[in-house]
Amino acid sequence: MTSGKSIRLYLVDGTPGGLLTAEIVNWTGHVVAAPRSDLAELLRRPETGRTGVYVLLGDDPDSLGGTLAYVGEGDEVRSRLRSHARPADQNGKDFWERAVVLTSKDTNLTKAHARYLESRFIELALEAKRSTLTNGTTPPAIALPEADISDMENFIDQAQIVLPVLGVNIFRSARSATEVANVPETQKVASSAGRRATSPIFELRLLKEDLTARARELDGEFTVLAGSDARIGWPASSYNAGYKALKEKLESDGTLSPTQDGSKNVFTHDQVFASPSAAGAVIVGHAANGRTKWRIPETGMNYGDWQTEGADLET
Repeated sequence: MTSGKSIRLYLVDGTPGGLLTAEIVNWTGHVVAAPRSDLAELLRRPETGRTGVYVLLGDDPDSLGGTLAYVGEGDEVRSRLRSHARPADQNGKDFWERAVVLTSKDTNLTKAHARYLESRFIELALEAKRSTLTNGTTPPAIALPEADISDMENFIDQAQIVLPVLGVNIFRSARSATEVANVPETQKVASSAGRRATSPIFELRLLKEDLTARARELDGEFTVLAGSDARIGWPASSYNAGYKALKEKLESDGTLSPTQDGSKNVFTHDQVFASPSAAGAVIVGHAANGRTKWRIPETGMNYGDWQTEGADLET
């Protein structure tokens, strides 16, 4: 069974694109985020005077829709943000357009805690493969007492709930796709709120070319599973610049890798897509309606019908 979470968001200046704070009821952690244009206001916040970790985010010019990120920590986060805001020729960082700061409301985070959190967040970002990290090194997790490790892992668990609500998805690992894929059918029960706990596996097949791709919806995201097949290349007769560029990006970064005989590509890890149609286009090499093309093999129900199942659309 899953349980609900209450997250409190506060828009400091009353606008959704400005400085905001976020916290979970009964969690000692606190998150404050702001665009770079609100840096002066962010530096005046008491949270940035505390020990904590921070994430800098910006667009990746070398990746279609990709994200550049930097994860850091500091005894006083404010001083680190000031340093990163300097021009590149003064050892600053030019790429970032948004900063997210994670601290503790009870001010009990120590330097050792922050270093542990920094290491773990870098590890999670690398595992998730949703961004390009600009960190020069990956510091090993600092040794902490067993009780402190437990507290910090709980801090990370709660942060991973809050951050996606703020649109920060770089720590959301696709590992969960493989784990959920192994859940027995008898355990696929609905949550207490009535929401389906897991989605079925959907398949997209190209019988003539012996290609099969498998996917499922995980935490609201359409995820193609590792080992799925995809066509090699993009036919000249099929023009769609956006999907073609996405396919080329996945081929260049190793997400799609050709088989030994070169007959097809294979997904090397679980990959999240913005939509089932984007996933379908990358796999078949041309625009595809993902809501109808992806189907549950046992029943033939397509993804679109599964999404609206039980919604009584005819009433």
